[in-house]
Amino acid sequence: MCRNITTLRGLEPSATAEEIEAAARQYVRKVSGVQSTSARTEEAFELAVRKVTAATTELLTTLPPRQQPPPTLPPLRRLAHSHPHPHPH
Repeated sequence: MCRNITTLRGLEPSATAEEIEAAARQYVRKVSGVQSTSARTEEAFELAVRKVTAATTELLTTLPPRQQPPPTLPPLRRLAHSHPHPHPH
């Protein structure tokens, strides 16, 4: 699935570790051209995802708060909002 990377800074509640990793994974896919890993690409790809995730987490925690919320929700939140959890009977 190819998604655009969305703004994570300024989300309420704050971006989750899962949302940050998903954005990092999309970034690494885009810049590497690797859509699905193979035995030859998996180690380098996953290392890059971990490094981009860590850098993004640090960036989001050190930037000052946004003046306005981001214009769109990240894909994981859009999916959660479109498929609410069923209520137990």
